[in-house]
Amino acid sequence: MALLTLRIAPDRPLHVKAKKIRTIDASIQRLADDMVETMYHENGVGLAANQVGVLQRICVIQVSEDEEPRILINPEIVETQGQREVDEGCLSVPGYRGTINRSETVRVRAQDIRGKIIKIKAENLLAQALEHEIDHLNGILYLDHLESHDNLYKIEPEPPEPPEPPESSESQESVEAGVG
Repeated sequence: MALLTLRIAPDRPLHVKAKKIRTIDASIQRLADDMVETMYHENGVGLAANQVGVLQRICVIQVSEDEEPRILINPEIVETQGQREVDEGCLSVPGYRGTINRSETVRVRAQDIRGKIIKIKAENLLAQALEHEIDHLNGILYLDHLESHDNLYKIEPEPPEPPEPPESSESQESVEAGVG
């Protein structure tokens, strides 16, 4: 597996609709594996192929450490219900978050990595991630959903934790001598 290079807005692939995958072969499996590894490395919950410069309809999503990553090929939203305001960010728009509207529930149809048709009914974070990643595959960023630029705000990186104070030389000598 390999880490892929993230495309950052306004890079062109982020604004282009990805093409349907006709054949699921070893290259698609390798792309999926690399996308999962890249998503983990970037601490994301999802990643669309556009975000790594590949214009094919594939995305990966993992909203909980308790579940396996979902690999979705040719995903499409077939139904949405309700609307809610959410705070959203994107790996391709680092340092910013925005308040936008997303559906309360979504139904998605896709293929898994074996080509089998799967259907997902989702709510909460999974619904949001599905809409977000499928938007990417359609060349849409969450920024395009902002009602106003006032709904976009810069986030400051968390300051690093201060280093632990070194142990005194006396206590270090005791540990090294096996005393204590």
